[in-house]
Order: sequence, then structure tokens, then C-alpha cells
Amino acid sequence: MQVLAKGAAHAEARGSSPDELLTLRLTDDMAPLTFQIVSVWYHSLGAMRSLESGLFQPPPKVDCEGWAGYNTLIHEAIEEISAKTPDAVNALSGKPMKFKAGETELPFLTDDFVQTFSQPNFFFHATTLYDLLRMDGVKLSKMDYLGALRFNQE
Repeated sequence: MQVLAKGAAHAEARGSSPDELLTLRLTDDMAPLTFQIVSVWYHSLGAMRSLESGLFQPPPKVDCEGWAGYNTLIHEAIEEISAKTPDAVNALSGKPMKFKAGETELPFLTDDFVQTFSQPNFFFHATTLYDLLRMDGVKLSKMDYLGALRFNQE
């Protein structure tokens, strides 16, 4: 994720450790940058794994060692998801799955789960991560958020 790389470069350029960025918050009652990174990881790779298993639960406790650990978490998610073939992902469409948190169980079809729960959560936390870094002065652009564009190669 280029946004994390730019965050690390920004911290190092001002003579501090990227680890100092991990506690950034937009406001006191909002979760820190670490939570945003874990949520991006969980609503991407965790969601993919849940589509395969049929069960989504709140994320496990993730305790990474500093900036490098959170960066590794995101890169592992990118690698594992990128290794999936379109056919394998498409085969998960339309299957029943369940969200379970304590006594609460919500039935979904995989497509509805992605479109109405996990994808909106992914974008919320990705946006918050981006905003936290921008608030701290990291030079990010809209293209850093959007990532690589894919064009028709016909």
C-alpha cells in the first residue's frame, strides 16, 4: 500500500520513527491509525476468507510490532488476495454466509455481505487511514488513495 510507504517516508524525513504515526487519531473518541490498518486488512483478506468459510466474525486481536508489522499485515493481504483467480472469487458468489458476533447472527448471501457490509467498512477505514496521514502532513494525492487504474487493453 503506497499510502503506508509515503507515511513512513514522511516520518523519516522529519527525523522521527513511523511508529509515532500509529497513535494518530482524528478525535479522542475515534480509534487510532492501528485500528484503521487492521480494519482495512480484515475487511479485505478477512472478508475473502469469510466468503470461503461462510462465517464472518469480529477480527481477532492483532498485535503487530510497530510500523513494519502493520505494513507486513497489509502486504500479506495484498499477496494472498492477488493470488486468487477470478474464477475462484466468482465461484463464491451467491452463497449463504453468516455474520456472528456474540449472540448476534446475521444471515447474508456472499454478494450482499461484500456490497453492504465489508466493502463499505473497507472504504471507511481506508479513507480514515488516508485522512489521518494527511492530517499529519503526509503528502498524499487522490491517486494515492485510488491506486493503480486498470484500462481496457483491447
